[in-house]
Amino acid sequence: MIIRYALDGTIAVGVRTGDTVRRIGDDLASLTRLPLAEFREAVEQPAGPEVPLDRVTVLPPVDGRTEVWAAGVTYKISQTARMAESETSATVYEQVYDADRPEIFFKSVAWRVVGDGGELRVRADSEIDVPEPELALLINSAGEIIGYGVCNDLSSRSIEGENPLYLPQAKIYNGSCGLGPGVTPVWQVDDPYALELALVITRGGEEVWSGTTSTAQLHRRFDELVDWLGRELDFPDGAWLSTGTSLVPELPFTLADGDRVTITIPGVGELSNPIRRG
Repeated sequence: MIIRYALDGTIAVGVRTGDTVRRIGDDLASLTRLPLAEFREAVEQPAGPEVPLDRVTVLPPVDGRTEVWAAGVTYKISQTARMAESETSATVYEQVYDADRPEIFFKSVAWRVVGDGGELRVRADSEIDVPEPELALLINSAGEIIGYGVCNDLSSRSIEGENPLYLPQAKIYNGSCGLGPGVTPVWQVDDPYALELALVITRGGEEVWSGTTSTAQLHRRFDELVDWLGRELDFPDGAWLSTGTSLVPELPFTLADGDRVTITIPGVGELSNPIRRG
């Protein structure tokens, strides 16, 4: 796994193997400018000395001008859930599920992203809020998928349900994007359409919601989503694209202050964050 980390006041990127990390560069953005073949060479031949993992602080795997985007209504259950929560425009989600053009929206700039263990937030002016566990794709500046990560696309169901035009307010705010724990290189995942996703929400140490799903249920292909994202947009430092969710707690479930959300994708990583309201 590739991680972004701080060591003795310096930020770097390295390859984590077991309980050690070896430096491969100054930042992740410089690696996303490389073609896939050169990216793989850099990852597989780290030149830096081994450093114990307990000496470093692991940071979110995004920096520079790298943006985080997300796709919506890519699973059938997401379509059904969005229609159920919508007060005025339920058919919009039915239409986008079957349309050629997918729903793709901006999620976060690099400096707003929260990594593994960091505090995520739900809006103080929202009544129903849920995590959205998703497989995220790391895309280089040439539009190639070079790695995978775990994303928590936190959402306000009550705000978006009131009106689909409120989507940016439901999705984009301080503490709304969890991403981590690092980058699993694309060549280390045999079949990205056969990955299990598990979500566990605990409250006061007790499990209050859990579920599992698989990327086999995806309605769209990753290359299709990447192609649509790259139309009329350049990403000189690459981009993350979160691919949608099929784990949606049933209404009226909502996250509460002090909850912990843990998302696990075996073979990719685990992202675990406490939740703060307001």
